[in-house]
Amino acid sequence: QVQLVESGGGLVQAGGSLRLSCAASGLRTTFYEITWFRQAPGKGREGVSSFCTINGRTNYVDSVKGRFTVSKDNDKNTVYLQMNSLKPDDTAVYYCAALHGWCDDKWSQSNIYDHWGQGTQVTVSS
Repeated sequence: QVQLVESGGGLVQAGGSLRLSCAASGLRTTFYEITWFRQAPGKGREGVSSFCTINGRTNYVDSVKGRFTVSKDNDKNTVYLQMNSLKPDDTAVYYCAALHGWCDDKWSQSNIYDHWGQGTQVTVSS
């Protein structure tokens, strides 16, 4: 059974940084895509960034390009989201999700994911 555990959320002032971690276990293959989503109060779930282990491809939503960086630990099934220059609009619960065995061009569509973490709160104060 695939399990995803997020950590690293917290409260930070605008302009600050946080690094989120998504630790995956139960994977039966080294080929997968981990995607970070976020959901702010009263809003839908938004795809933020993804990492594909098949080819190292990364994706970002326009609003975080140049500020967020997604990466993977080569020795662990852990994907990180380094978030710099944080803004109050980045405030949300951040979730990681996994495609087990493939990567998808429709990475930002939440309905294609079967495996989700429990989420971690990120709050950016102005």
